[in-house]
Amino acid sequence: MASDRIATPSRIDNRAADAPRSGHGSVPWAIKGELILNCNCTVFCPCVVSLGLHPPTEGHCQTWGGVRIDEGHYGDVELSGLNIGLLIEIPGMMSRGNWKVALFIDERASDAAYNALVDIFSGKAKGTTGLFQVLVGEVIGVERQPVSYETDGKTRHITVGRKIEGVVFPVGGKDPGEDIVIRNTKYWMGPDITVATASKGRVRAYGRVWDFGGRSAEICQIDWSGPGKG
Repeated sequence: MASDRIATPSRIDNRAADAPRSGHGSVPWAIKGELILNCNCTVFCPCVVSLGLHPPTEGHCQTWGGVRIDEGHYGDVELSGLNIGLLIEIPGMMSRGNWKVALFIDERASDAAYNALVDIFSGKAKGTTGLFQVLVGEVIGVERQPVSYETDGKTRHITVGRKIEGVVFPVGGKDPGEDIVIRNTKYWMGPDITVATASKGRVRAYGRVWDFGGRSAEICQIDWSGPGKG
């Protein structure tokens, strides 16, 4: 049965997001690494400090993201070294939900890791990402893709097959050696968010054709776990 749920590279398999699997919601999991987002906001994303109670600068949110998993597991399933691509569309304020989401899972993931990451990023694994079960109204796609997440100095280079191509870097501050960081937030991603921008942010997926070069971006060190509450 498990092999029937697994998407081959570039093949969409929405069943993986919906199919029940024994143990999801009760399996201990943890992910440490880095997440970046690049959105259509013309200045730094208001959601970080308002916790989604202030609308995006354009009234709606269109976002792509990348996740680098430095250390991770889902029960006994190893997730370390894998990358994730994200596409998120929100019609208004983040906190009001009705998100549309697409998930691109590293083609190097084993079948078990693929299923584990679907559970985590759909919110079914509960814990840090459990809020996705409330906020996400539609999963528009789940598929395997080659996902590259590379760091060159302070610049992050992300590619997700031919779907996403991004270059993100911190916004410069008075001290060139120190990033501008909003600290001690209650933001779901993590408490410390580096203010960033993108020199490239192209999306061509699921009928979306976006280009957010020069727009808002965020860099966050993540330390997520579950199930706990969520």
